[in-house]
Amino acid sequence: MLENNHNYLYKLAWEYHPNALIAVNSDLEIQLVNPAFCTLFKLESCAIKGQLAVNILGDIEHLKSAWKENKNIENSIKEYPKPEIFVKEFIYPIEEKNLILCIMIDLTSEIKQKKELTKMQEQMIKQVNNVVNNQMKVAQEIAGLLGETTAETKVNLFKLLQLFNNQ
Repeated sequence: MLENNHNYLYKLAWEYHPNALIAVNSDLEIQLVNPAFCTLFKLESCAIKGQLAVNILGDIEHLKSAWKENKNIENSIKEYPKPEIFVKEFIYPIEEKNLILCIMIDLTSEIKQKKELTKMQEQMIKQVNNVVNNQMKVAQEIAGLLGETTAETKVNLFKLLQLFNNQ
C-alpha cells in the first residue's frame, strides 16, 4: 500500500512539475515527458513515447555527450530554434536504468527581454552618437564663421589704425 502511495505521489509530481521533464533511453528514444514539456515545445499531443528525441528537440548532442561520458550536465543554457525557446537544462544519465533524464527550465521570456533591452541600448547609443556628431558639426561651422568674422574685424581695425596713424 505504501509503495502504491509513493508511486502515486511520484506520478503526481511528474504531472504537475512546472518545468519540462523528458526521459529518453540510451538509443535516445523518448520514454516519458510531462505536460509542461508538451506545452513548452508546443506539441499537440504528449503521446510521443518511442519517438526519437531528435525529431522533437533537433540538436541532441548534449544528451549524447552526457550519456557517453556518464556525466551530469547542469545549468546549461540551450536554445531550441524550432519552437524558439531558451531553457536552462539539467541532464542526468541514469546508467542502471538505461535512461537520461533532462529537466528544462523555461528562460524564453527572460532571454528575449534581455535581447530586446540590448537592442534598445544599441539603438540609444547610435542615436546619442548621431546627436553628438551633429553638434560637433554645428560647433565647427560656428567656429568657422566666428573665425571669419574675427579675421574680417581684425583687418578692418588694422586698416582703421593705419588710417589714423597716417594722419
